[in-house]
Amino acid sequence: MKNLFTKKNALYLITDRSISGTGHETVARQALGAGIRTIQLREKTMSGRELYALALSIRKITRKFNAALIINDHVDIALAVDADGVHIGQDDMPLHEARNILGTHKTIGVSTHSLKQAVNAEREGADYIGFGPVYKTATKDAGRPKGINGLIEIKKHIKIPLVAIGGITPENVPLVFQGGADAAAVISGIITGDIRDNVKKYFSAMKNIGSFVNKLKTCK
Repeated sequence: MKNLFTKKNALYLITDRSISGTGHETVARQALGAGIRTIQLREKTMSGRELYALALSIRKITRKFNAALIINDHVDIALAVDADGVHIGQDDMPLHEARNILGTHKTIGVSTHSLKQAVNAEREGADYIGFGPVYKTATKDAGRPKGINGLIEIKKHIKIPLVAIGGITPENVPLVFQGGADAAAVISGIITGDIRDNVKKYFSAMKNIGSFVNKLKTCK
């Protein structure tokens, strides 16, 4: 068993080709080379066959770096490529069905945007929740920003790891962890521009935050 959200790898990269303009494999190699150890493969435009081939390629890359791979939305693809888990949204397959398919040894994360959704996700057996947007973001329309106070409130009511997402930058990432997040999920802040340099900036900002709560299980 391997924990995802340690101090070293509490920076969680979500790929998005429409933003980076670069292939997922290139993004993964550069980010992993800079120290990222958790990647969520997010691809909305490919066919199932294309996504399977891509996910298989990313799985091989993450294994070389001893990194975790989470597949966005597609439970079947996660199972087929032996990913570490899947991340599902509020409109995706019900969590209990995803668990029936993947089993108890795989990680399942759930996107949440309210206290009710967060509590329900934990009750239904999620291994972690994504919560946001914390700050204003143009990446995805997920409602108004919740702010640091939103993180603090959620943390009072759940015991599973909390992954903050939405508008997180090197400047505000310390506040996110101080607000109780166990990891920070970043898209555009990493994949726009120089990926390696961007990752270094986040890690530099995070290095003095202190220890992170580490509860998430996943199997390699």
